[in-house]
Amino acid sequence: MRVDDFDFELPQSAIALRPVEPRDASRLLEVRPGQTPDLVDHKIGDLLHILRKGDVLVLNDTKVIPAALIGVRRREDSSATIHVNLHKRLDDSSWLAFAKPAKRLKPGETIDFGSPDRACALGALTARVVEKGQGGEVLLAFDLSGPYLDEAIRARGAMPLPPYIASKRAPDEKDLEDYQTVFARHNGAVAAPTAGLHFTDELLGQLADRGIEQHFVTLHVGAGTFLPVKSENISEHKMHAERGEISEETAEALNKARANGGRIVAVGTTSLRLLESATDETGKVHPFCDETDIFITPGYRFRAVDLLLTNFHLPRSTLFMLVSAFSGLDQMQRAYACAIKTGYRFYSYGDACLLHPSQAGDGKADL
Repeated sequence: MRVDDFDFELPQSAIALRPVEPRDASRLLEVRPGQTPDLVDHKIGDLLHILRKGDVLVLNDTKVIPAALIGVRRREDSSATIHVNLHKRLDDSSWLAFAKPAKRLKPGETIDFGSPDRACALGALTARVVEKGQGGEVLLAFDLSGPYLDEAIRARGAMPLPPYIASKRAPDEKDLEDYQTVFARHNGAVAAPTAGLHFTDELLGQLADRGIEQHFVTLHVGAGTFLPVKSENISEHKMHAERGEISEETAEALNKARANGGRIVAVGTTSLRLLESATDETGKVHPFCDETDIFITPGYRFRAVDLLLTNFHLPRSTLFMLVSAFSGLDQMQRAYACAIKTGYRFYSYGDACLLHPSQAGDGKADL
C-alpha cells in the first residue's frame, strides 16, 4: 500500500494544544465495524458501562523524562543555538537524539547545555557529537553519566511535546503534569503514551470496583513515533526500535483472563505494539524484555488485543496505519471524518476513540 492511502484533511483548529480538565472529561468515539450504528459518541467515563467484568486494561507505565534540551555549539568565530530531543539511551552517558538544525553540527564538536541560573548547583552539562545520522539524528556522549546525568537532564530539560504542539507554543510547567499519566512509574520515555492521559486515579478505582482488571507493561516511547513516513510505499518504511518489558506475572494474568472470556483492552498503540510483539501464533502472551520495531499495517492478524483505546492520529502516520489495520481503513476514514465534523480534538492532548476489530485482515506484520 502507498502512504497516500492514509491521507486525510485535518483543519489546524482540530489540534488540541492543552488537555481538557479533568482528564476523564475527554470525549470518546466508539468505532464498531460491522455493527449498527458503527460510530457512537461517549465520554471517557462511559468505559465503566462499555467494558464488562473480566475485561483487562493493559496500561503503559513508562514515565516521560524532560528530554527537550537547548544548547549552544561554539566555534572560534561563531556560535549556534541547537535544539535537541533525546530519544534513545544507549548507555550511562550516551544518547541518540534529534538535533535542529543538525546541519550546524560536526562530529567532534561540543554542545553546552549549562544554564547560568543552575550552573553553581549542578555544574556545566556538555555533550560531544560522536556521529551524525539521517534525518537530523546525532549520537551524543555527555560529560556526566548515570544518575548524575539523569539529574542534570531533569533540571535543564523541558517536556518533549510533539512537533504539532511545540510548533505552536513552548512547553511550560503545566506540561510537567499534563504530559504524564497518573500511573507513570519507570523513567525512560521521551513521548507520552497519550491514551493513558485520559485516566484519573478515581476512574481507575471505579473500573477496578466493577471487576475490570488493570495490568501494566512498560514500553519506553521514542521520538521516532513522530517521524514521517518518507517512502511512497509503506513496506519500505523502517520503524525505530523501542525497549519494552512484560513481566511473567502480567503475561500469566493476561492469558488467564482471556481463557476466562475476558477481553484484552490495549490502552494506547504502545501497549498494543508491545503485546503483539510478545504474543505467539496461538495467542499466548509471553514475558518480554527486549526491543521491538514491529510495524503494523493493514493485513496484520492481531493475536493479543481485542479492543484498542487510542487518541486521534496524524494523517499519513504509522499510527493511523495501525488503527486502520485494527478496524479497517474505510471504517477509520469514516470515523475520522465524523470526528472532524463533530468537533473531536486531535493528537496527544485530544480526545480518544475505542476501536473494535475488523474481521477482514488476516495478514502478518513486518517484524
